[in-house]
Amino acid sequence: MVVAPVVGGAFVVAGATRVVVVVRARRDAGDEHAARPAISTTTARARTPYGRVVARTVLTPTCVWRATTGLVIALDGRFGEPVDAYVNGSQVWLRDDGPGGITVEWRLHPVAGYRRPPGLETYDVLSEVARALAAGDEPPAPLDRLWDGLEAFPAYGDEVEPATLAATVADALGIPPDAAGLVDHGRIGDEWEKSEGAVSIVARLLEQLGTG
Repeated sequence: MVVAPVVGGAFVVAGATRVVVVVRARRDAGDEHAARPAISTTTARARTPYGRVVARTVLTPTCVWRATTGLVIALDGRFGEPVDAYVNGSQVWLRDDGPGGITVEWRLHPVAGYRRPPGLETYDVLSEVARALAAGDEPPAPLDRLWDGLEAFPAYGDEVEPATLAATVADALGIPPDAAGLVDHGRIGDEWEKSEGAVSIVARLLEQLGTG
């Protein structure tokens, strides 16, 4: 039996009689109490003629930026308010600026053990921090205590080459990514959940991309 990984879809199993793609359910974007970061995870499963089920995680094309003052200012200036924000610190935008107009999920990942700055609501953190940084003022909390970096990946599993994705998202944001390639979101999400948020998602992404 031969198993070949693919991006964003099922994989090929020699001799398989049926191939089924199973997508693990994401937390509802409006659920601020969701403990697990809503990153895409897709698993392909196939049943062989002998009844044995095999599975292989589908890798996700992604781009990653390390958090900098310029990055936060660019996000706020170009994208505006996020479509969603979470109590765990994640900030999310969904924009149709991927290759061929596909929807890209832009996710600003929090540092491990993120704590919201006192006096700010969940949805106010990014705008207040960006405003202060752009004005040269002291932000409500140091940047390195808020976010580790930004990730951009196809929101709905579209197949795209990482290099192509990197070029289009760089145009959209005005800043080229620090790394691009294929990652196993499921492995990172499982580790983050087991650690109760004590793991840096961006660090794990960069490790898988060979730049950590």
